[in-house]
Amino acid sequence: MGRLFGTDGVRGVANTELTCELAYKLGRAGAYVLSGENHHKPKILVGKDTRKSGDMLEKSLVAGICSSGADAVIAGFIPTPAVAYLVRKYGFDAGVVISASHNPAEFNGIKFFDSQGFKLPDEIEERIEAIILDNSEEIPSPIGKDIGVCSTLDTASRDYMDFAKSTINCSLEGLRVAVDCGNGASYIVAPEAISSLGAGVFTICDKPDGLNINHNCGSTHMENLIKHTVDNKCHIGLAFDGDADRVLAVDENGELVDGDKLMAIIGLSMKNKGILKGNTIVATVMSNLGFDVMARENGLNIVKTGVGDRYVLEKMLEEDYVLGGEQSGHIILRSFNSTGDGLVTALQLLQVIKESGKNLSDLASVMTVFPQVLRNARVSNDNKNKYMEDPIIAEKCRELEETFHGEGRVLIRPSGTEPLVRVMIEGRDQEYITNKAIELVNIIEERLK
Repeated sequence: MGRLFGTDGVRGVANTELTCELAYKLGRAGAYVLSGENHHKPKILVGKDTRKSGDMLEKSLVAGICSSGADAVIAGFIPTPAVAYLVRKYGFDAGVVISASHNPAEFNGIKFFDSQGFKLPDEIEERIEAIILDNSEEIPSPIGKDIGVCSTLDTASRDYMDFAKSTINCSLEGLRVAVDCGNGASYIVAPEAISSLGAGVFTICDKPDGLNINHNCGSTHMENLIKHTVDNKCHIGLAFDGDADRVLAVDENGELVDGDKLMAIIGLSMKNKGILKGNTIVATVMSNLGFDVMARENGLNIVKTGVGDRYVLEKMLEEDYVLGGEQSGHIILRSFNSTGDGLVTALQLLQVIKESGKNLSDLASVMTVFPQVLRNARVSNDNKNKYMEDPIIAEKCRELEETFHGEGRVLIRPSGTEPLVRVMIEGRDQEYITNKAIELVNIIEERLK
């Protein structure tokens, strides 16, 4: 991770870690870098989620953008993937989203998109950091007619809803859909888009007050949606996170349908239609082993990347794959958008339910979730990256893998922030893998203390 940028933009507690001063500098430096060598007056789109601190940071960010000579166009409360789409639709030079995604309301974040709607590569983020922290480049301060101005894109929500709806070609009439907006950026667009396609929509957590975003709701707290779905006899429940770039589902019985199962259902439908490039889905190493078994049994290929949607997208672009994502519900459908898109993913899932005539529980049964055990081994910070250099640890992992005969796996990786090695073991027998995880943790702690 960089000095300012983390895995998904610059984040922190608003007004202490993510200050107005920093937002101003990010707006100024980001506009300068992303406008490049343009010979026209740059225009940058700015959207935000529903956090109380969004107004404060938006004003500071926009001031920075305008002070560099670029125009700022305000999209208001809108999902992250909407900004990625609208940047391309209207030919903006860049887009910025003010959001901390699934984090509590006191946090906020700033993340950039380039002119094609892609998140920034490391080298561009590092250049912005160097300008802010090291004064590595001097940003012009135009005067008079060359100072940027601010305007509003009043059609932003409508444009995005029209786009999302255009990604499916069937009516959703007859479906009963529960929707948990997480009191976040999807609170307008998700219920309206789904209902306008004919579904009966039963919405909760669509009354943001600036402080209740993600509070016991949304994709990180599924309990209320489960009850709401079952009580209202809905065919499906959908839960969005704060900025609506991810979605999780529950079936008609209230059972969770996570990102792995969403990719399995949508991927198989795409394969059957002949539109899944290489019959391949890109996933991360944290996807459940049941996802791999499902793929083997159904003629799908799975390509694995490191944890993080940026690594999934990199592999998709590299090999021209069209479907990828994470267990968390961050699904990228490259035929439609350049980032994870909760609403588009939800509509693709609803289309599969409608076209197949099957219950979501039946569709999700294509994949069996293997039991998973997670344990932390506390080690010396100096040694946490040396776990595979130790012959005893490596041999123990190899022995375990062999005992599973392809129906279990061991994954160990260092924590990025703590003196820990994280151990994850999957297999069919919960008691067996729990005992083996404890055994492996003890070996790692003894060898790397």
